[in-house]
Amino acid sequence: MCHVIVTCRSMLWTLLSIVVAFAELIAFMSPDWLLGSPRSDSSASGAGVDLGEYRPSLGLYSRCLRVGVRGIGVSCGPYARTFGEVASGFWQAAMLFLAAGILVLAGVACISIFSLCFQSILKKSIFNICGLLQAIGGLLLMVGLMLYPAGWGSEKVISYCGAEALPFRPALCSLGWAFYAAIGGMLGSFLCAVLSAQAEIATSSDKVQEEIEEGKSLICLL
Repeated sequence: MCHVIVTCRSMLWTLLSIVVAFAELIAFMSPDWLLGSPRSDSSASGAGVDLGEYRPSLGLYSRCLRVGVRGIGVSCGPYARTFGEVASGFWQAAMLFLAAGILVLAGVACISIFSLCFQSILKKSIFNICGLLQAIGGLLLMVGLMLYPAGWGSEKVISYCGAEALPFRPALCSLGWAFYAAIGGMLGSFLCAVLSAQAEIATSSDKVQEEIEEGKSLICLL
């Protein structure tokens, strides 16, 4: 019989697992990892329109630039048509580690929803299994984020950040929100791994067992 068990700690773990997976996925797809050096739109200046300076952005495989006769529109899209065209070998490796970590976290996020009804898999606690996977996912993300700055010396980054750009030194560029979101997601994955143990304790407490023995199928404990 399926017992739906909801506790504060298990619900917090489930929600945070989903948020972390989405945050990492959005960050991975975003072009706002690096904000390029300030530029002025020469075409707009020639047309007598002063739009001031703007900062193009560069992601792992995509970018955003101001386009149009008056420089009003913004074009965002992939600069790399194939994996081999990604700006740096370090970025290619970072993408592989980040994608693997996101895949693990996304799988755990899906499983966490079913943990409301099923608390074990093959007699093993679903929370402990998911917590271990989240820790592994966090380590994969950490490696990917450590590899990412090593690619700042590539020609693509130099064209955005200036000739002084070097590995681990972005020169005129600054870090965008996507990089910080990826770091937040990585830290969140380790937090989820810790919370999974608390969710296990909460859903196997004596109060839960008492309500199961009373025949209740929906158990909510604050």
